[in-house]
Amino acid sequence: MAQRYQRALEYLYPRLTTIKFGLDTTRRLLAALGNPHDVFATVHIGGTNGKGSVATLVADALARQGFRVGLYTSPHLVSFRERIRVNGAPITRDAVATWTEHLRPLADETSATFFEMTTAIALADFAARGAEIAVVEVGLGGRLDSTNVVTPLVSAVTHIALDHMKYLGDSLEQIAREKAGIAKPGVPFVIGESDPALAALLAEAAREAVTQPQPGATVETRLVEPGRVWEGALGLAGPHQRRNAAVAEAVLDALPLRWRPSRENVAAAFEDARLPGRLDRRGRWLFDVAHNPDGVEALVAALRADPPAGPVHALVSILGDKEWPAMLVALDQVVDRGILTIAPSAEGRRWDLEWLSRWLERPDRPPAHAEWTLVPDFPQALAEASAGAGTILVTGSFHTVGDVMQAVGIGA
Repeated sequence: MAQRYQRALEYLYPRLTTIKFGLDTTRRLLAALGNPHDVFATVHIGGTNGKGSVATLVADALARQGFRVGLYTSPHLVSFRERIRVNGAPITRDAVATWTEHLRPLADETSATFFEMTTAIALADFAARGAEIAVVEVGLGGRLDSTNVVTPLVSAVTHIALDHMKYLGDSLEQIAREKAGIAKPGVPFVIGESDPALAALLAEAAREAVTQPQPGATVETRLVEPGRVWEGALGLAGPHQRRNAAVAEAVLDALPLRWRPSRENVAAAFEDARLPGRLDRRGRWLFDVAHNPDGVEALVAALRADPPAGPVHALVSILGDKEWPAMLVALDQVVDRGILTIAPSAEGRRWDLEWLSRWLERPDRPPAHAEWTLVPDFPQALAEASAGAGTILVTGSFHTVGDVMQAVGIGA
């Protein structure tokens, strides 16, 4: 079984380097599996940041109500199996191998990407394990993302920020239009964006998304009011998570009555919620997957609101296509020492070390509060970050957090 699972991963992972927009291949894969996504209800969650937290909170509340709930999120931290869960239990190794082997001929024929394959596997696994409802997180964008094959009970966009501009557009307006593409006719569309102008744009784009294929169709938009936050107990740390919890509450409120959890079950689920890699304290380690400027701003605000034991040593690796200078300038405000490295699993997407080295030496960059050093060798960087007392903050990408968790034996 272990060998079959490993062979499946060896088949899937090389497809990570290909990003392909469109739904045709995913639909063909699902058709070959008997269209498993048609046998359970779904909730569809998109957005630049916060969608994983909102999806987890929604899934936890539905499970607390007594439903059998699938949860599809990405990317993973340590194990591929984290992406596909039913009531918290990850997909089995045998199931990953079986679905991959079954789909492989069609995947070869269609040049299916990693995410197209993984989406089909997730939806098939949910059906096989008897999920009554699944919470599905968008991978990239929305309109042409593989997950947009579902027709949900509710769809939502949590928040809009600049990220993945190469694929989604270089303005907030373009990105918003792509993400609003998950809106469906007659399906409540929850808008978590707190900027009024962007929220209005999302509402307009959602209306366009449903009228283009179906002239005269309508969509019910539900705005989560700016400033609204969850006031109850919350297991997720950080001020930004209170906003995410308010969005999750709005998604749950938009569900048909049959699926809507009680207030008591929502409160209990939110209080007990846990999400690895999001302001995730494990002894002296503090993990956060902030991977764009907006995410780092939320991390910085959280560290200011609840400062960890100092000194704070930051171990940072950021993907090369991100706005890393702005991210480092923001992080500098809340750390005492920073070590820049390359997460092993991000080698193919690593940042430019020569450019980074030159940037660190530039006299015109913002004056640094912290002492920053470049240590490309990951084990050496990990050892240096761990030396001395204080808190070790690991951030910059999912790759960084997952690689460090794995290296130090901390499970996700």
